[in-house]
Order: sequence, then structure tokens, then C-alpha cells
Amino acid sequence: MGVINVTPDSFSDGGRFLLPEAAVRQGIRLVEEGADILDIGGESSRPGSEPVGAAEELDRVAPVVERLSREVDARLSIDTCKPEVARECLGLGAAIVNDITGLENPEMARVAAEQEAGVVVMHMRGRPKTMQRDVSYDDVVGEVRTFLDERAKRARAAGIEEVIVDPGIGFGKTAAHNFELLRRLDEIASLGLPVLVGPSRKSFLGSLRSQLPPSERLEGTLAAVAIAVMHGASIVRVHDVAAVKRVVEVADAVRGA
Repeated sequence: MGVINVTPDSFSDGGRFLLPEAAVRQGIRLVEEGADILDIGGESSRPGSEPVGAAEELDRVAPVVERLSREVDARLSIDTCKPEVARECLGLGAAIVNDITGLENPEMARVAAEQEAGVVVMHMRGRPKTMQRDVSYDDVVGEVRTFLDERAKRARAAGIEEVIVDPGIGFGKTAAHNFELLRRLDEIASLGLPVLVGPSRKSFLGSLRSQLPPSERLEGTLAAVAIAVMHGASIVRVHDVAAVKRVVEVADAVRGA
């Protein structure tokens, strides 16, 4: 899954793809590099980010979804927690809703079911602006697994056939929690649903010896991707598709040997 941030304030590439033409070019490039899915988002979810209104979010993403639906063969995912944004983008050609709130709003499940779309349900505590204020867990993997199981059942009950779960690496977790989720990802995979993991360029990868900037977190991302695949990830959400594609091919071969 290749990331397209149609935002001015993404932590990794803020502003580079805010204009529709730039975002479309990036989407085409990521597909050429091997992306099977493009995840298009118009609202930053970095820690501390401010929310935007549905109209502004739609202004950013709708032209990109419409263009890419005609120009690439990859499936399109709309990264949003707003049902009205999801409905519009599904009508323009998106096939998946990536909801970082894990279908907290029941209307999102209804929209996805009506449009026969797949959903990604993710674990997050609070909202991006506040999610790092409460990062205490008795058992982070157990609590995340229980949450995802409950929200996946909610999606099934609404009539959604394709349900993907995401443990929410970096969303309301410490670096230690993120590493533990990767190490014990097989426990999330035991739910029997496709697991999406999004470690790409995140701050915990730069926290081991020095706080590396996002542009210098490729090697850490590749290590996290390899570990995630070996422990059951079906989808990895990344910025550096070409490099990750090569890592995934090797990890898949080892896992299947």
C-alpha cells in the first residue's frame, strides 16, 4: 500500500503532494514501483495535528481519487474518518475505507456496506491531536487485539465483507509498545483477518540511538516491514514502495519456505 498525503502538514512529506497534479503523479509513480493499493488521505494524522473540515478534506482528495481511478490499475483506499468523505470518494472509484478511528462512527460502517467497500479498522487511543497523552497499557498487544476483534465484528454485522485490521503502530503508543506489537504481531494475525501494518518513517524507528529525521528512516522501515511480514502482515503501508517491494518478496519467500 503506497501512501499519498494530500496535505500541507504530513510528518514525512508535508506539502509535496498537496496539489492534485503532484498527488496524481506520485500515485502513478508508486504503482510503477509496485504498489497494489494507493492510500489517499487529506487530513494529517501525525501526533498533535489539527483536524480539518469535511469540505476541505474533500477538496483535497476528490480530484486525486477521480483521476487515479482512471489512470492506474491499483485499488484505491481513502484514508478518512468522515463518512461523507468516504461516500464521495467511494463513488469516484475508491474501493477501501481506511478509518483510523476503527469505525467509531457507526455511519462509516453503513457507508462502506452500502458501497460494497472494504474497510481497514485501526486501533488508536483518542485523536491524533491528543493520542500521545495516554499511552499506558497493561498488555498492549492483548488490548489492541481485543479492540480490533470487537470492531471487526461490528464491521461484519454491518454487512462489510472485506475487513482488514491495523494495530495502529505509532498511534497512542510508545516506541516500546510499537516494537512489542511488531514482535507479537502473530497474535493479531490469529484473528484470521488480513493485517495491515504501517511503520513507514515513523518516529519510533529513529529513537534507538539518535532521533533520525523521517528522511533517514528507510533502513528502519525496511527492518520493521520484514519483521511484520514474517509475523503475519498481509499489507504494509509505506512511502518507499520500490525498496519495500524487494524486502517483502524476500520475506514472503522465507515465510513460505
